[in-house]
Amino acid sequence: MSMLVSTQWLADHLGAPDLVVLDASAHLPDAGRDPKAEFAQAHIPGARFLNLATLVDPASTVPAALPDPATFAQRMAALGVQETDHVVLYDDSYVKTAARAWFICRLHGMPNVSLLDGGMPKWRSEGRPVESGTPDVEASSFAATPGDLAVRTKADVLANLDSKAEQLVDARGAKRFTGEMPDFRPDVADGHIPGSRNLPFDHLFNADETYKSPEEIRAAFVKAGVDLDRPLVTTCGGGVTAAVLLFALALAGKSDVALYDGSWAEWGTDPATPKQTGPAA
Repeated sequence: MSMLVSTQWLADHLGAPDLVVLDASAHLPDAGRDPKAEFAQAHIPGARFLNLATLVDPASTVPAALPDPATFAQRMAALGVQETDHVVLYDDSYVKTAARAWFICRLHGMPNVSLLDGGMPKWRSEGRPVESGTPDVEASSFAATPGDLAVRTKADVLANLDSKAEQLVDARGAKRFTGEMPDFRPDVADGHIPGSRNLPFDHLFNADETYKSPEEIRAAFVKAGVDLDRPLVTTCGGGVTAAVLLFALALAGKSDVALYDGSWAEWGTDPATPKQTGPAA
């Protein structure tokens, strides 16, 4: 199974009994968009709405934390997903939220998960069919299991500032990384975690919003000052575009990686955490 499927592949396989297509669109608060309403207006035929923005751990103190196994299993069951299904995720979001959904699925033991390369924008640009409304779905039974991806906490990242066992790579835009552009959230500090490298997530895409080749992905990380022979942790504003970096790294064959889920939303609101402005050291 490929981690990426093309729009043509998906068009050829729509309706297959073991295929589930999920719309994983979510948006930044300042985007002014309603992904649920947009899904109801137009989505890929047969797709179901994941409602990614609400797929979080309700008991966690981390902002919009990754869902716990029970919450994830409940959502998959409500969407009629079974553990053996081939799930194809897509989005219509600037911040490429399908990668976050991919990380969540893999974290909870789903091996057969792909992203639609180019997402809804490419599907739409090719004039492919869409449908409206909200589909009726027959619920399933679903059991989450431990997956093969790793997560780091704030305590882990703090400890790593001394040990430097893992590199930190920040997926935010350069001006937010340096602190030249203030965070859109008024209670969040400017800058980045000390010692981080910066690779804006959108540097990993072609003009048609498809992912670059594995060779180009590796080159982008190297250009950002990352040593691909060493383990790394990705971070961003809230754990979303950091997952884009992780998906791209998986395409490039690198597996000694982890996600700092709290990211700058957690780090930047804690007065006790060290912060740095300016370019990467």
